[in-house]
Amino acid sequence: MKLNPLPYLMAAGFLSFLTSLFGNPLKVGDKAPEVVAFTDSGENIKLSEVYSKQPYTLVYFYPKAETSGCTAQGCSLRDAYSVLQEKGVAILGVSLDTVEAQKAFKENHHFQFTLISDPKKTVVSAFGVPTHSIPVLGEIASRQAFLIKNGVIIWADYKASTKKQAEDVLKVLSEQKS
Repeated sequence: MKLNPLPYLMAAGFLSFLTSLFGNPLKVGDKAPEVVAFTDSGENIKLSEVYSKQPYTLVYFYPKAETSGCTAQGCSLRDAYSVLQEKGVAILGVSLDTVEAQKAFKENHHFQFTLISDPKKTVVSAFGVPTHSIPVLGEIASRQAFLIKNGVIIWADYKASTKKQAEDVLKVLSEQKS
């Protein structure tokens, strides 16, 4: 018997809303965390090095690889990747999924950017992103996004969009002064 994940995803959205009210995520003006994490290829990545390589870094958090909302969010960024690259944006997607799940997710949807496997919640905790446990899905992170410039958070989206994630980032970039 296959379970329908929709009620669980709806519950996750509601819990995400509640935890965003009571969590302590980083905010605009805060220094971006300089943690080390594992990429979808299983290699270490120092977030501080990513911040220094391009003018902007988008670190976005999503609940679970291969779920509909997370796929839409990643595909939004994939489809706008060349425009985001032209504007100097490095993209890092983060979830509590395993390296193997992240690798498959990236390959299945042809994401050009790095996905981070964070089952020990190193990156999630550093950014203050709330997590919660959902039956069938397990523990998941809330959907949030942070845009970083010069090692400082310049935009925080605590209810990150799925289909319009790239559009939201591009809007913020258009409002930035050089």
